Amino acid sequence: MALFSFKGRKNEPIPFDPEKEEPVVRCGICTGEQTAGFRDKTSGHFREVMLVKTPKDLEDFKRGCGVEDCKKIF
Repeated sequence: MALFSFKGRKNEPIPFDPEKEEPVVRCGICTGEQTAGFRDKTSGHFREVMLVKTPKDLEDFKRGCGVEDCKKIF
């Protein structure tokens, strides 16, 4: 699967296993860059899905995952 593969596919669900992964936004400490993706609940591995440039990007990610809120990790 390509990095940022869901960017531009509006209103399509983003496939993930909610029992094994949780949707999160990873924030860079120095630059503040935000990347939306999934963190494995057991290993902590982060799988990138899309770059978050605007609040609308974040809303699109949350809507695609079917969640109302997601954690920010650093």
